[in-house]
Amino acid sequence: MIGIAINILFVIAEIAYGLKANSLSLLADAGHNASDIIGLFMAWGAALLARRPASERFTYGLQSASIFAALANGLLLMVAVGGIGWEALQRFATPEAPAVGIVMAVAAVGVFVNGATAWLFHGHSHDDLNIRGAFLHMAADAAISLGVVISGALLLKTGWLWLDPLVSLAIVFVIILGTWRLLKESTTLALHAVPKNVEASAVKHYLAGLTGVKEVHDLHIWAMSTTGVALSAHLLIPSGHPGDAFIRQIAYELEERFHIGHATIQIEIGDDAECHSSCAQSGA
Repeated sequence: MIGIAINILFVIAEIAYGLKANSLSLLADAGHNASDIIGLFMAWGAALLARRPASERFTYGLQSASIFAALANGLLLMVAVGGIGWEALQRFATPEAPAVGIVMAVAAVGVFVNGATAWLFHGHSHDDLNIRGAFLHMAADAAISLGVVISGALLLKTGWLWLDPLVSLAIVFVIILGTWRLLKESTTLALHAVPKNVEASAVKHYLAGLTGVKEVHDLHIWAMSTTGVALSAHLLIPSGHPGDAFIRQIAYELEERFHIGHATIQIEIGDDAECHSSCAQSGA
């Protein structure tokens, strides 16, 4: 809420001074910051939904809402940069002189505002895709605002009017670089891909090396949310079921070593042919 409030005030200021100074770069940055605010609202709402308990209909709860929020955020940013880029290209044909002093002053404030907002999210940016997306966007915004200050100084010195739309295109390029990664990661999570911080082969090697395990099959690893990971696997143990303590130890090791917090293990004691036949019939 602090980050959202700060950025709402700054966007209003950017729009007002961007129109007053006739600066496309300020208006472009304001548009991007506005989309960031929407993205922060979506991430916040998804985080609240993810806390709702499981129900008969949603047996995992609504944890995956955070994945869809990250995906929607990426799509929203791509739409926003398309409009910014188109306007910048048109401005190249008819460049207009901005009020450089105002542009530099507002952009300098933007360096502080966006940098402070990025700092608010930094602590958890390595653990949650939503928070990492917010952190990257805010950090990129701080760098972009710094670029506007630099371009304003160059414009004062050289008088080159094309610097303003050029900075706008640079903003578009930076946003696309950051957004593409967010969009790619959120899409793969939405498609139940193995999260990038989990090495599936290492998990299978660990399970296969457990005492008494002859084979591991029907191994599935997927993200329940931007922070939670689930696993299901069949372990063939011909000597018989090793007991509940064995299962509890597996769950503990999977969480400690691979950050997989929800594991479902099926123990099978038949031979290979019987096991694969039963799994195929059940659709596993």
